[in-house]
Amino acid sequence: MAANSLEQWREANHDYLMETVAQVIAYLGRKAHLSESNEIPADPQPLQPPAALEQLCSLLGLSRFERDVLLLCAGVELNPVVMPLCASAQADLQQGCPTYNLALSIFPLPHWWALAPESALRCWHLIEVGGGNALTYSPLRIDERILHYLLGIEYIDIRLRGILTPLEDAFTLFEALPPSYQAIAEQVAQVGLQDIDKTAPAIQLYGSDEATKRAIALAACRQMNRQGLLIAADVLPIELGQFNLIKVLCEREALLSHSILVLDCSAVSSFESAEGVIAQQNSAIVRLIDALRCPVIVLSRDRRAQHQRPLITFAIAAPTHQEQRSLWQIHLGETAAELNGYVDTLVSYFNLTPAGIQAACEKTKRLLREPPEGKDSSKLKASSSPLPLPSLLWEACLTQARPQLDELAQAIPPSADWHNLVLPEKEFQVLQTIAAHVRQRFKVYEQWGFGRSGRGLGISTLFAGPSGTGKTLAAEVLASDLKLDLYRVDLSTVVSKYIGETEKNLRRIFDAAETGGAILLFDEADALFGKRSEVKDSHDRYANMEVAYLLQRIESYRGLAILTTNLKSSLDQAFLRRIRFIVQFPFPDAKQRAEIWRRIFPAQTPLQDLLYEKLAKLSVSGGNIRNIALNAAFLAADANESVQMHHILQASQAEYIKLERPLTDAEVKGWLPKQS
Repeated sequence: MAANSLEQWREANHDYLMETVAQVIAYLGRKAHLSESNEIPADPQPLQPPAALEQLCSLLGLSRFERDVLLLCAGVELNPVVMPLCASAQADLQQGCPTYNLALSIFPLPHWWALAPESALRCWHLIEVGGGNALTYSPLRIDERILHYLLGIEYIDIRLRGILTPLEDAFTLFEALPPSYQAIAEQVAQVGLQDIDKTAPAIQLYGSDEATKRAIALAACRQMNRQGLLIAADVLPIELGQFNLIKVLCEREALLSHSILVLDCSAVSSFESAEGVIAQQNSAIVRLIDALRCPVIVLSRDRRAQHQRPLITFAIAAPTHQEQRSLWQIHLGETAAELNGYVDTLVSYFNLTPAGIQAACEKTKRLLREPPEGKDSSKLKASSSPLPLPSLLWEACLTQARPQLDELAQAIPPSADWHNLVLPEKEFQVLQTIAAHVRQRFKVYEQWGFGRSGRGLGISTLFAGPSGTGKTLAAEVLASDLKLDLYRVDLSTVVSKYIGETEKNLRRIFDAAETGGAILLFDEADALFGKRSEVKDSHDRYANMEVAYLLQRIESYRGLAILTTNLKSSLDQAFLRRIRFIVQFPFPDAKQRAEIWRRIFPAQTPLQDLLYEKLAKLSVSGGNIRNIALNAAFLAADANESVQMHHILQASQAEYIKLERPLTDAEVKGWLPKQS
């Protein structure tokens, strides 16, 4: 409705309401014998659109008598003569408030059903019944939100603040809805329109991205010519009385504002074994969905069950590769032509949502517009950025997932390359093969058709070997080579004693990493994948479920997932069979240790007379060698000298003390001139 038309309707609606209140005043005057005429004014002429009073009566099913009772209560607030008339009509100057007894005595077509808790007046909380000795003599008061609604003033009931918000205000809507999402929105709208005026099946949209689910829900609401009202499920009251009130108020708001309720359960775990507050929240969600009579769209991370009300379910996956490619081209505009197919590379590495793609493009365009320091931005073109466009886009993609992942895992800045890695040739080649799988997955899965089955497409890898043999270093090398973020996840901290929490933690990690194409490094795989023991109680059973969940997510993860263990023999064989690559990191032999020593010092480090073959006699891992080299560098720097053998000897002694091992004469023989 246009602004002018809305203002005109409000004025007409106010006049209409005051004419109906005049009818109430006439009924009261006749009862109090204060009117010379018993004539009741006729109903006012209908408005178009209908007056708020008539819309409310139609939407909530009020009878004529219930309508008159509501107007009697509204009249007390709208016309100062009504309260004295109520006192006179009841022959009690102290009783200026309306009562059921008064209404029964003055209005035509009275009925006792209007007093029942299930009547429209009371079940929808249109009026409040005050305390009194008898129900019929208790004072009645109109609900504040309903009074304002009758006056044409629209707002969400203040009792719903923090629980109910307009869907349009709840997120930043991205511009382009992919065809697959648009098709889901159309199906949702068709289901909703079929049963929009009676109890319909609830519609469930489940998936990991909150903005996408909300956008599809909003698109469906608009196709039904309805607004959307978002209920935050995680703040629903647990106490039954308060819950019932909130349930009624939410449904009432939906009816009065011609809206569809959208229940967002994404912040509440739906794990069946959840306990404590999470279990109470799930119970409240189930009660709400089953009790609502109006259409409702349920948003959740996982598929929900355990409802009496039927649920029509739609899985919301990431956009297809083709849709992502189209979204990139839409948001990049003319800039896309400069990329020469680089969009396909972005699609192959990153699995961004529509909102993520839009944000990445906006960030890149903003950086392109920002001039180098000291330059006039008005004289620069897009190409004047100090970084090439592909590099800016790549970095923008990486940053989409970082805020979520930084809360869940430890970022490891990759500072190593292939030169820093010393391994047997066979293991080295396997690592390079892993990198090739990541680089070429789009071509093999999409263009060559290997992704048709949809199963086992994740690149899962196990790094096994003693501590310090290069497992984390190899992960850094892969991240550096592929230009991807690397995050370490300590499984021993992710695994929770609380049933259901482990799955929740893992889900959040994978959902965030899936967006930014990050490499996930899971330390201590033994914490979950040790050899299975006999299932003795529910905790054992759910522990097995957690293992199965992690395996399923690893196998479907679009990025590279690396698990590490110090002892491969402790892992379950069933788990090992589902891993694509297994790389064994052996304890380095003397030849490999010598090579590690040659590569361990950065090129800028001043060195003097180092004997690498003799250093290789130290029987330590590559990690220990790095510690010794770093300590020796500090010792040399403090002495203002180049790194020499005596610095390394002193550093080795400190390292061996830490290892609680003796540094033998055989290991350091020939290191210093006097020992020759």
